[in-house]
Amino acid sequence: MGLGLRTLLAKEVRRFLRVPGQTLLSPLVTTTLYFVVFGWSLGARLQEVEGVPYARFIVPGLVTLGVVTNAYLNSASSLFVMKLQGTVVDLLVTPLSHAEVLAGFVAAAVLRGLLVGAVMWLVAGAFSGFHVAHPAFAVLLVLLAAVAFAALGVMTAIWAATFEQVNFFPTFVITPLTFLGGVFYSVRMLPPGLRTLTLANPVFYLVDGVRWGLVGISDASPLAGLAILVVLAAAALAGAYTMLATGYKLRG
Repeated sequence: MGLGLRTLLAKEVRRFLRVPGQTLLSPLVTTTLYFVVFGWSLGARLQEVEGVPYARFIVPGLVTLGVVTNAYLNSASSLFVMKLQGTVVDLLVTPLSHAEVLAGFVAAAVLRGLLVGAVMWLVAGAFSGFHVAHPAFAVLLVLLAAVAFAALGVMTAIWAATFEQVNFFPTFVITPLTFLGGVFYSVRMLPPGLRTLTLANPVFYLVDGVRWGLVGISDASPLAGLAILVVLAAAALAGAYTMLATGYKLRG
């Protein structure tokens, strides 16, 4: 890793570490509230889902949501602010290659996503236990998800003209697809029509794959989630690199 890339990465990491309340405290409070509202209230009625305590069943979806949302927002907000202030031009004229610029933003966003995911998992473990069924697979899926959504954040920041456009993706795409992707329920609990819609949701396979990694149960093949993430991460990285290399909406 060259000096320029290390410097950019350190700058981006320091940026999100300067706001620990937003980076760590907010997901900690949110996760606790999810467990109080859903894990205890609904868990008292559902008891178990496919032989797994309900509080433990919802952990993978909450961790996934925290990782992808924070990875996306970190790269999107950082690069968009630089574009808004005009300082992104200074970055583009440095000796850093386009691949190094992309790697710096994506790596920092992935670190933030994984940090938030780890905090959320630790909080969840206090409610439901710390056992992990397939740790290597779970880490691989979460890492690929963080890379994919960090790269999507870079693409959005380059394309967006307003903060509203930056926030559109997490508000109207990531969160709805995640919540409707089996975070709080098993697809087998749904009537046929809703089950078909859920199976058409690509985020379902991500959540389901992480659930298999953390809990050991799944409604679909865990390899489907892995395949979707590999394709999504590759496509997002390629798209972000192309936008950086061509200077799309970056060079006045």
